[in-house]
Amino acid sequence: MTTSVRRGAPELDPAHAEIVRATLPLIGANIDAITSTFYAGLFERHPDLRRDLFNQGNQAQGSQQRALAASIATFAGYLVDPDLPHPSALLARIGHKHASLGITADQYQVVHDNLFAAIVAVLGADVVTAPVAAAWDAVYWLMADALIDLEKQLYVAAGVEPGEVFRAVRVTARTDDAAGTAVFTVTAADPAQRLPEFLPGQYLSVGVRLPDGARQLRQYSLVNAPGGGLLEFAVKRVRAAAGCPAGEVSNHLHDTVFAGDELEITLPFGDLTVDTDTDNPLVLISAGIGATPMIGVLEHLAAHTPHRPVQVLHADAAPDTHPLRDRMRALTDRLPGASLDLWYAEPTPGAHTGRLDLTAVALAPDAQVYLCGATGFLDAARAQLAAAGVPAERVHTEQFTPTDWQALSCPV
Repeated sequence: MTTSVRRGAPELDPAHAEIVRATLPLIGANIDAITSTFYAGLFERHPDLRRDLFNQGNQAQGSQQRALAASIATFAGYLVDPDLPHPSALLARIGHKHASLGITADQYQVVHDNLFAAIVAVLGADVVTAPVAAAWDAVYWLMADALIDLEKQLYVAAGVEPGEVFRAVRVTARTDDAAGTAVFTVTAADPAQRLPEFLPGQYLSVGVRLPDGARQLRQYSLVNAPGGGLLEFAVKRVRAAAGCPAGEVSNHLHDTVFAGDELEITLPFGDLTVDTDTDNPLVLISAGIGATPMIGVLEHLAAHTPHRPVQVLHADAAPDTHPLRDRMRALTDRLPGASLDLWYAEPTPGAHTGRLDLTAVALAPDAQVYLCGATGFLDAARAQLAAAGVPAERVHTEQFTPTDWQALSCPV
């Protein structure tokens, strides 16, 4: 079964559209304050959500708030100007993330009530009149209903009831590399169960109970080829740096989880997947821990379509900070149609020196391009691809932190 965002243009009542068009600049100018107020009120009324569902690190840095603000503003903008790009990519990215967290339809009402209380608190009841509230209420439910519909499709495709995505697994193996990346191999804790298949490029969520009692979920890319009842995911230890806190979950996994231990994971999800029914050339561009979904794609190619042309381009500070470097090189060596280009900040034999520079390679003219890395890297790579004449619809982006809609992949 396929899952997709319904592409019919969502429509507002003309009167609502006029109000949204007129108030969108005001909402946009205050969206950061609205979302900050929203999360503060939500967590005050529902402290379990902060402890057990929302990423505490993203909350502390404000990235979750900015992501919510961008998604609402983008969706509202499309509703009043259908000439803007359809928000299907935005909705797909959110829907898969929600499914991986086990979000259910009833939770959208909780978000609605707290969000609209925040809008009134920030803008004032004299601004948020009944007509204004009704217009933005329509915006919210058009977006919410589209997501609820997609998430229902995802749950049906996975063969589970809404939200029933969590599974107990046992760690059968763990390997660590010099870059501070641990690969955990897991199988179903219950021998009568079998872990599901997945698509190259997908991820799972891992839930851990932290020392303070909070149960936190994080997404990690799958790095093995599908099949065999095993899942492998890679976790890079996140250390405190540049004012950002250390990764609570990554450090917990690194410090406390070994072969024989049990974990809680979710079924695989993720909309940024490689089309396995074609043999078109691929270009895989990554930096840092962005290498992990590319490893999963390469493992799939090695197992199923080893002659498919693929260019692997990776940038990092140095060889010893490059996650799963030996595995990436070994996989490309196994693929007759693969090439590997590396960029390291420090001079290294066999690698380019400096930042990623796409003028140094000849990209296949009809390739599908996949990007994964930090926001600044993605911005630079997209700009280089555009300068090289690669159409935006052939560029697909994955990233591991919330951000604005422009970093989402184009519809495939």
